[in-house]
Amino acid sequence: MTAETETAQSTGSCCSPTGSCHDGAADVRIEGTDAVTAAYEVKGMTCGHCEGAVSEEISALAGVTSVAAVAATGLVTVTSKAPLTEDAVRAAVDEAGYELLGPAA
Repeated sequence: MTAETETAQSTGSCCSPTGSCHDGAADVRIEGTDAVTAAYEVKGMTCGHCEGAVSEEISALAGVTSVAAVAATGLVTVTSKAPLTEDAVRAAVDEAGYELLGPAA
């Protein structure tokens, strides 16, 4: 493990302390459908790699059809065939290494 990796893990980010990995939102679409859309606040995302990690874990939840994560705002928008439990989303965000603060206001 490099010093940079150790520092990144202690801050909850996969990036350098400056967050200089990638810019832009990670957008994972599994299939197009009219369904339930919910937005969540996630703490610790600083770059495109972070967005991708969160999107990948949430998109693996049953029924999820799309995920759009934006590090700059900390918002993750999830579309699914049916409402997801907050516990399921929290577990996916935790698995990615970030903290779910809750539903976006």
